[in-house]
Amino acid sequence: MRFSFATAGRILFGAGTLAEAADAAPRLGRRALLVTGRHPERAAALTRQLENRGIAWQAFSVSAEPEVEQAVDGAALAREVGCDLVIGFGGGSALDAAKAIAALATNREPVETYLEVIGSARPLSQPPLPAIAIPTTAGTGSEVTRNAVLKSLAHRVKVSLRGPGMLPDLAIVDPELTLSLPSAVTAATGCDALTQLLESFVSAKANPLTDGLCREGLGRAAKALPQVVARSDDLAARTDMALASLFSGMALANAGLGAVHGIAGPLGGMIGAPHGALCARLLPFVVEANLAALVRRKAGDATLARYTEAAQMMVSSRATTVELVAWLHDLVARLEIPGLSAWGLTRAELPDLAAKAKAASSMKGNPVQLTDDELADILNRAL
Repeated sequence: MRFSFATAGRILFGAGTLAEAADAAPRLGRRALLVTGRHPERAAALTRQLENRGIAWQAFSVSAEPEVEQAVDGAALAREVGCDLVIGFGGGSALDAAKAIAALATNREPVETYLEVIGSARPLSQPPLPAIAIPTTAGTGSEVTRNAVLKSLAHRVKVSLRGPGMLPDLAIVDPELTLSLPSAVTAATGCDALTQLLESFVSAKANPLTDGLCREGLGRAAKALPQVVARSDDLAARTDMALASLFSGMALANAGLGAVHGIAGPLGGMIGAPHGALCARLLPFVVEANLAALVRRKAGDATLARYTEAAQMMVSSRATTVELVAWLHDLVARLEIPGLSAWGLTRAELPDLAAKAKAASSMKGNPVQLTDDELADILNRAL
């Protein structure tokens, strides 16, 4: 048995832990670039803390999923004002932007040098600026991953900037920050966490450490997700979702993902839709396809038993894989996740999407290689 495991330098988890940010920040830097989402006012409590500790800060806002050009602009701003620290405060988009900015601030070759898919994917030659990641959603787990997903508008694709040094120095996960999330955002981000846990659990690259994280997270997410969508102020359920999201990020960073993210990645570059909602729509169909392919081509594979175990953690103690698929379809219906065509995807674009999905790095973790016909069937059913 051989595996490696890496995560953020330090993790603070629990209600109220945001109050500890300013105590930790001075050890990492004295002038921060504060990267937020479309509602920078949500970071007011954090900025007051920073000012009280004598830490200067410069705001940089990302209103949607971060684009390559925004990351380049943010890095230039960080250098211009002399930032020695980057703080990401917001959802996965803000955190990914912050990690990319921290990396590009010190690695000054043209950005294509470092990007996967559309660039050379060369390793970062310099350590990124120190980074603190503070998620305000429970979904991506970006606070403990070593990559940043950026959208290239010119290529209509999402690409990764990746490197072991991109793991944040500090992740602060405060479930209280998720209490004000709208139900639609809660649903989409929560589905992302659930998908990441399930895909990491059945990944071809899973290991005993990631298995433990997924086993702890799957049951929590399956129970808590419908609760937090129905009742946003349920702190206990919000805490379970925040923990599930954290575990999903730690798991995917070390075990990889699968076909859901293999499709959702390029799909997000083609249409404007929440990443978590795309994952939710695809997940039942991918699980069905994987199960059928495993039975046909790898009947004795241990992954079938893993899917059964997942069913028993998520649905009931005696649930089968058939019941797991039914539960996933029911969850998508309850959360009112629409088909992919609702976001503008057309049937004519499916062959191009399938080709891009086959080349996606996440496909390497899928427990069985899906054929062209199987991929086409998933996409047609999810449309």
